[in-house]
Amino acid sequence: MTPSAAALPVRDSRLTAPVLRVDHVDTYYGPIKTLKDVSLEIFSGEMVCLLGGNASGKSTTMKAVMGSVRPARGTIEFEGQRIDRWNTAQRVRTGISLVPEARRIFSRLTVRENLEMGAFTRNDPAGVSEDLDRIFSLFPRLHERLNQKGGTLSGGEQQMLAMGRALMTRPKLLCMDEPSMGLAPALVETVFETIHDINRQGTTIFVVEQNASVALSYATRGYVIRTGEIVLQDSAANLLANDDVRKAYLGE
Repeated sequence: MTPSAAALPVRDSRLTAPVLRVDHVDTYYGPIKTLKDVSLEIFSGEMVCLLGGNASGKSTTMKAVMGSVRPARGTIEFEGQRIDRWNTAQRVRTGISLVPEARRIFSRLTVRENLEMGAFTRNDPAGVSEDLDRIFSLFPRLHERLNQKGGTLSGGEQQMLAMGRALMTRPKLLCMDEPSMGLAPALVETVFETIHDINRQGTTIFVVEQNASVALSYATRGYVIRTGEIVLQDSAANLLANDDVRKAYLGE
């Protein structure tokens, strides 16, 4: 893919500062440079996707945001506060939550126990109960499986559980790493419709995803990363219409 020149970020002029800013970040795995001068911004209320192929740097970017990979250069800010030297627990407490790649639920715990684990940083029983009700309205299947072990759920149900667990933290920014991975095509649409509903209810969302078509169908904006570098950024609609994106990621 030889992308066209990167467009300027599409921003809502009413929003004065991003919720998340990744600014000129480099990362390494040993001697190998995995992210190269990566910059991106996400504003309140947006759903932003980061697209790329295998080993492009998508998941490394997410790990840098969550704190499992430390930048060698550059900064990461959340709500105007620098967080790139914070550990993951500090980031979760300040309002960032993750739905990890391959879901990673607690297979030996029940659905209820998994959801309760998502609220481990909280000390507001009434609020936790209220959020459980919200999770069950979003995912009625989880209420039906409340006392069932997580490991016995189907792949789609486990993805619902991973999303519900992350929402139990009441995140200001919900990060999702490859939410379509391992799901049947029909379930992918269902999962993204639910992600869209969560976004419309006010949660800002950052999605790392290989399935460009479905991600861009629901996102506000998108970035394309290749071999550790951001090579394109634009509105989701413009990226869907971009010939280079269509050829590289949509099979056209």
